[in-house]
Amino acid sequence: MYGQQLELTLDAAGDRLDKALAEALPELSRTQIQQLIKDGKILLDGRPVKASLRLEGGEHLVVTLPEVVETELLPEDISLDIRYEDEDCILINKPAGMVVHPSAGHESGTLVNAILAHCPDIRGIGGERRPGIVHRLDKETSGLIIVAKNDQALRHLQEQFKSRTIQKIYLALVEGQIQPPSAIIDAPIGRDTRRRKKMSVISNKSSRSREAQTQYSTILNFDEFSLVKCSPKTGRTHQIRVHLSFVGYPIVGDKVYGLRKQRIPLKRHFLHAAELTFRRPSDNQELTISAELPPSLQAVIDKLSG
Repeated sequence: MYGQQLELTLDAAGDRLDKALAEALPELSRTQIQQLIKDGKILLDGRPVKASLRLEGGEHLVVTLPEVVETELLPEDISLDIRYEDEDCILINKPAGMVVHPSAGHESGTLVNAILAHCPDIRGIGGERRPGIVHRLDKETSGLIIVAKNDQALRHLQEQFKSRTIQKIYLALVEGQIQPPSAIIDAPIGRDTRRRKKMSVISNKSSRSREAQTQYSTILNFDEFSLVKCSPKTGRTHQIRVHLSFVGYPIVGDKVYGLRKQRIPLKRHFLHAAELTFRRPSDNQELTISAELPPSLQAVIDKLSG
């Protein structure tokens, strides 16, 4: 589909242009269509248009789709712990220490490199350097991550994340016996002004912050620690780590938001994406996939349990 010029007539009186095009071109997301409009790749009567244009019906448009930019990513034969796979998506239990996609200092050995070896056809999906990636996990966070295998599945999954219908459950071991035992942390998150690689809660409403909510409940209490189940209602960078630190119960092993002197020796932070519920792109059936704690984290729980 990419690299083509399409001509189409829209019969969607009253709709916004970007909405009507998203329905007419299901292979593209609304965000992708809006970018094409900004780039002048969608013309009405030979002239550029705005995404907010209200249609009268019968408009004839020419849509120029850009060529897929070939990435320099190389497939790497890296073992993957696959928990579910079909023709549209793949769910992987990512180990701690693996970066999701290449970036400065992490040009190889990433999840994307491994996926390209497992699913060669995924290259170019979404037209980005992050083929098929719908969401991310921090480098030291283990657990479930879902990857789309075609453009239509990518759009389907992106819409679920946007509408917050995908449910994610994380397990975290925190410092102290958390009080109250269950609650929703509702605190906006933004980039820390002093340390750009760090996020922080910004108490006053600001253009620098975005709403963020994390629901948690206690699973086990130990003398000086709590194992909690966390369900983020929004998807901000480092959200669970920032929120738990903000309420005074930082995650064990977190070198950025946790205690300066850790009481449990861990080479990573104790945060694991344990469960993911989503609607399968092929038939909209709801599936729940789970991943148990990795041995290094389970050993900590076993030791605390005595």
